[in-house]
Amino acid sequence: MNHRPPPAPLYHVFYRSLIVLLGANTGSPVALAASGSENTNIEIMIRQLNALEDTARRSAKLTDEPGKRFYLDYQRLTDDIKRIRQALEGYLTPSRTQPRDPVEIFGTYTRQQPGDS
Repeated sequence: MNHRPPPAPLYHVFYRSLIVLLGANTGSPVALAASGSENTNIEIMIRQLNALEDTARRSAKLTDEPGKRFYLDYQRLTDDIKRIRQALEGYLTPSRTQPRDPVEIFGTYTRQQPGDS
């Protein structure tokens, strides 16, 4: 008998995707020229981030279920996606060695409804 684990909640999927994409951009502080295959992979990641951002924006426009205590903070998620995309684009076209961006991404996208304790 095959037992499959239940699907991960949506915020876990987003969080894991961001971790994977962030891991692709770690390395030495000196920006190195990307190889052909690395360049292609980073361009694919940027397209995937664009698609993820579009999905998050569309989802943010959907009406929330009444009585829900927690919901996904789409604005925070899209802000982090933009930061990751900018980092990848900066890696592909470095003008010179840049200082690391000291602002961290949020990583937590659950918000509590106003008025709930």
